[in-house]
Amino acid sequence: MDLKTLTYLVVGATFALYIGIAFWARAGTTGEFYAAGRGVSPVVNGMATAADWMSAASFISMAGLIAFMGYDGSLFLMGWTGGYVLLAMLLAPYLRKFGKYTVPEFVGDRFYSQAARVVAVICLIVASITYVIGQMRGVGVAFSRFLEVSVDTGLYVGMAVVFVYAVLGGMKGITYTQVAQYVVLILAYTIPAIFISMNLTGNPIPGLGLFSSTAEGVPLLTKLNQVIGDLGFPKFTEQRRSTLDMTLYTLSLMIGTAGLPHVIVRFFTVPKVRDARSSAGWALFFIAILYTTAPAVGAMARLNLTNTVQTGAVGSPEGNLSYEQRPQWFKNWEKTGLLKFEDKNGDGRIQYYNDKNKEFAAKAEGFGWKGNELTKVDNDIMVLANPEIARLPNWVIALVAAGGLAAALSTAAGLLLAISSAVSHDLLKGMFNKNISEAGELMAARISMAVAIVVAGYLGLNPPGFAAQVVALAFGLAASSIFPALMMGIFSKRVGAAPAVAGMLAGLGVTLVYIFWFKGWFFIPGTEMAANVPANWFLGISPEAFGAVGAMVNFGMAWVVSRVSAPPPAHIQELVESIRVPKGAGAATGH
Repeated sequence: MDLKTLTYLVVGATFALYIGIAFWARAGTTGEFYAAGRGVSPVVNGMATAADWMSAASFISMAGLIAFMGYDGSLFLMGWTGGYVLLAMLLAPYLRKFGKYTVPEFVGDRFYSQAARVVAVICLIVASITYVIGQMRGVGVAFSRFLEVSVDTGLYVGMAVVFVYAVLGGMKGITYTQVAQYVVLILAYTIPAIFISMNLTGNPIPGLGLFSSTAEGVPLLTKLNQVIGDLGFPKFTEQRRSTLDMTLYTLSLMIGTAGLPHVIVRFFTVPKVRDARSSAGWALFFIAILYTTAPAVGAMARLNLTNTVQTGAVGSPEGNLSYEQRPQWFKNWEKTGLLKFEDKNGDGRIQYYNDKNKEFAAKAEGFGWKGNELTKVDNDIMVLANPEIARLPNWVIALVAAGGLAAALSTAAGLLLAISSAVSHDLLKGMFNKNISEAGELMAARISMAVAIVVAGYLGLNPPGFAAQVVALAFGLAASSIFPALMMGIFSKRVGAAPAVAGMLAGLGVTLVYIFWFKGWFFIPGTEMAANVPANWFLGISPEAFGAVGAMVNFGMAWVVSRVSAPPPAHIQELVESIRVPKGAGAATGH
């Protein structure tokens, strides 16, 4: 069976499964729509949380980033995984015991402040919209490559599928759909990795294959260092960022992850407080399966790509792949524009090397090379193209297509639910129409979900030029505003409304100013105050890493204001005490 037909069948079968689950698990109350009726088991919730977190960025982009960043790419693994440890240890069980539906609701009630609730809603919507743009775009790109339809058509199909199971089922439908999506995406990720690891090292476990020997008897990482080093690239195992920047970047991703509202709300769906901690442990286990495989996928993809282009000795007349004889996967990705070749020296062969390395560039001139001719190798193609580069069977390639779509759709649904909950529960029910009936609120939640899907689809069709930069802003917002507020809300009886709001505004403000300083005010080109290069950064800290500094400012400001303002009311202090003590940690109830 040809690849196109096979892909249609596999992707169509998974979509039918998702929609079938949505009808089976449709929500009938606001409790089911916001928190799946609080009846989800820890194992199921752990699997759904893993799918919720492993977005198109994790499934498609992370291994690509590691392939080209090498050792520095490990900060994504450490930061995103560490965020779950923080969530499991410091936040999830306590937030579950508080018994609310949304993160802004917790912030508003704990700090007895509508202003704090509104700030939390703004942070939630900005962070969630940012992610949704990327997910919807990922759906369109995956469709365009594997099903040979336009990006726009692919995006419309993705919107329709999400509309059915998210609007109909709310959190209940999304939870069980995400379980099915986790199974699809983890199989799609690990099966090709096993095949490729076997091909290169003979070891079926990719994580171990990374340290195993190749057919030449050389460890894989040593061979990769040698192959790319011969072409002027930095070694794969070499650290390029400063240690301070690496540390703060990792910390920013870590506390940003622990503060992302769409991840936190998943822990509101379990029956008991101890189940929240248990489900965080299960989520970590399910996520670890992909995250321990990603470094091997990245390294092996880089080796396969380089060896495909550099077929002989570096500098020899016939040492490079002839463009006319390029493999089919190369032609397929050229059509998408994500892989580009320019024959700069007119010899009909592909020279792929680091022309930014002055020493090697001078050497390359002696070979008759005129610059790197693979002018674009998009990070995102590495995972999707890997099975084709390694010449795996068509059914494996079709499975990868289904996995990429599952990853994008599962996270999009979680984000859209967080947005609709903030609008219908925090803004409508919490502020503008407190007497609305349950049926009215449920209808409002469904309408806001539908509107959020339309907005996300529009932004996916017309992505703002600053979408990539806003990802840094999303983590910076969560790290510098929401995470400190949650921590102080749980662990400090002394922090009241004024210190919390002052801390959030200070952390948010300093992070925004620093990001805009180097990336332009509101990301408008030409408005940046200094070039975004390490020489200009404060203590060498990149804008993406500055969320950790913003969090420190938040904590510091809140501490200072709490020393000069009145303590919280007695009933709030008792509430904080009751959240943290184990007594009564059975079935969670609203306070």
